[in-house]
Amino acid sequence: MKVAVCSAHPYDRRFLQEANTTYGHELSFFDARLSEETRQMVAGFPAICAFVNDTLNDAVLAALAQQGTRLIALRCAGFNNVDLASAARHGLRVVRVPAYSPHSVAEHTLALILALNRKTHRAYNRVRDGNFSLDGLLGFELRGRTVGIIGTGRIGLATAEILRGFGCRLLAHDPYPAPECSALGAEYVTLDELYRDSDLISLHCPLTQDSFHLINTAAIGKMKRGVILINTSRGAVIDSLAVIAGLKSGHIGGLGLDVYEQEGDLFFQDLSCQVIQDDVFERLLSFPNVLITGHQGFFTAEALASIAHTTLHNVSLFEQSGACPNEVTSALVR
Repeated sequence: MKVAVCSAHPYDRRFLQEANTTYGHELSFFDARLSEETRQMVAGFPAICAFVNDTLNDAVLAALAQQGTRLIALRCAGFNNVDLASAARHGLRVVRVPAYSPHSVAEHTLALILALNRKTHRAYNRVRDGNFSLDGLLGFELRGRTVGIIGTGRIGLATAEILRGFGCRLLAHDPYPAPECSALGAEYVTLDELYRDSDLISLHCPLTQDSFHLINTAAIGKMKRGVILINTSRGAVIDSLAVIAGLKSGHIGGLGLDVYEQEGDLFFQDLSCQVIQDDVFERLLSFPNVLITGHQGFFTAEALASIAHTTLHNVSLFEQSGACPNEVTSALVR
């Protein structure tokens, strides 16, 4: 099947081409993101392989359908960038990679937690400058601390498993509690209870209408003063302006982000020779207790290989039978 791969980086090409030796699809790679301005570049492709920051709104989907596209193959788990109702109206099928390597994101979550707590990023820069002072680098032991996990799907569960090894008390919240998480000793509680009792909160929920700006001014006000907040899910789960206010007041003691609600204009590209125009993002970077990575939680060899194989397998199943167990429909949005 002819597949247009959008937002293609060298690592996408490598892992998709390696996986394609098994599937034999005709892959064409495009560096540009898919958008209303670039939709013509994929004209005539029956399948489009898209990533998290490709735009798949009604205008783009309508154009794709007119251009002969029948399948949208997402090489990610999230599908918040897809107008699913529009896709259904235009007869477009959408498939995704629901699970690739949850441990990759979970381990990156722990990297953010440990770096923020022990100020590793600041210590690194100090030592390189010949500054060996320990002032301002005081951390705390994770053992015995209460960690709240919002979203206990595969990634949230993998994160809980690691944190249990650190000796943390685990609180959890999810509309669909996982027995595996309870078996780890996690206690499912309401959001208000989780906010009130957690020393650290880690977000692993999908972005839906219910979770948009879940972490807002009201939610932050219910949290412990000095709470550490980690987000490796989707950027818009956090209201950035509310978090900035929480950082300024000292209510939030640390913030670790691998995602950002306006990341589409920033992440996955080199802007080091440009002036960043996003003032909110620049304000976040100005805080010494904020650590931001560029959506790299998934970025391991194991995860990329799994993503490539599942993506191409989804395409093959659709081509052969018109059905795929990883299809995304509006019924999945909750």
